[in-house]
Amino acid sequence: MAAGPPGDTALKLLLDHSPASVPASAGAAPFRRYRRRPRPAMAAPRRAWLVFGFSPEEAAGEPGPGPGPWRLESGPEGIRRVWPAWSYVVVETGAGLEVRSAGLRRPLPGWAEALPSETHVVLRGPAAAQAWPRAAALRGAGEGAPAWSRALPPEPRCPPPLPLLPGGFATPRPPFFTALPGALRARRLALGHEHVLVLGAAGEAYAWGGGRHGQLGHGTLESVKEPRLVEALAGVPMQTVAAGGWHSASVSEAGDLYMWGWNESGQLALPSKGLAEERAQDEDTGAGNAELPPCQEQPAAEGTAFISIQAFPALLDLPQDLEVSKVSCGSRHTAVITRGGELYTWGWGKYGQLGHRDNASSDQPRRVEHLVAEGLQAEEVVCGLWTTYVCVLEP
Repeated sequence: MAAGPPGDTALKLLLDHSPASVPASAGAAPFRRYRRRPRPAMAAPRRAWLVFGFSPEEAAGEPGPGPGPWRLESGPEGIRRVWPAWSYVVVETGAGLEVRSAGLRRPLPGWAEALPSETHVVLRGPAAAQAWPRAAALRGAGEGAPAWSRALPPEPRCPPPLPLLPGGFATPRPPFFTALPGALRARRLALGHEHVLVLGAAGEAYAWGGGRHGQLGHGTLESVKEPRLVEALAGVPMQTVAAGGWHSASVSEAGDLYMWGWNESGQLALPSKGLAEERAQDEDTGAGNAELPPCQEQPAAEGTAFISIQAFPALLDLPQDLEVSKVSCGSRHTAVITRGGELYTWGWGKYGQLGHRDNASSDQPRRVEHLVAEGLQAEEVVCGLWTTYVCVLEP
């Protein structure tokens, strides 16, 4: 018979001796039958959203909070999701959607999802999707008429997230809606500045739109008008895709990260000539702040092949061969979460959006040490154009 956990034998001997057979010592109470006490309930981990980079205050010409991180105020209902634009952000709280800008917070009642830009914001509700001018959205999207509206048929309880809509996808600028081929069964869609990525039902990746920076992954710099399979990834099921300004990323079901497109600021984590020249110039002039933590980047070796455009998906190896669970792309930077809950970032860092407490850009993946030092585990990451929002689990 299998042995029980440590302590079970002693407990059985204790229970086999009744008070009648084991006399109580003077002044001591007789043995009482053991009763298992319920374990105290474990407190659920608290979630918080931290932000690195460009702030709505800076967009309004006011002093910003610095390189960050700063905490996104959540209130008692907490924050579930975020959709950042350049000068404002839409958040989902337990009470519904809310738009936030510099010194302004307005509820967006009746809506479930948002897709914001600097001209319009697309809002999705249970029966319709509408596009509202940015100014109207900042007032609460209830005054006047929307710039565009589309009735939605009844959908499953958890429909695919925006920009996907039944029959096509939304964009936060005219024409606001584009139809998809009926044969393309899309699970997820990501919008770049000039291109579109789709994750298909079987994990396949499609890309179309502007291709002058190699962001489509088809091996050329030509534009494509219709969805085209990214053949270099065929046979490797993907779990997610992400689109930056002019670069793209995907994560396989095995946790491998693929990057392609423009590498001008190191956003592909491939050797960038521009960044190497910047580092060399800083070394020659003695530029930099001695109080900032070291960049911990290795200088480019002599004869390094710099890459400005990567027209095919390239498999990126993270330190210690870490596996990736989430990826998000900003205009010219990239952030990933590993399966162990660590956050790595690289690319353009002028506004501190990489989270390394400096304004340096990087063409190498760097772990965000602030989260490690504070014992925070990253759960979600969403990049704005010049910002990074990360949802963390607090101990």
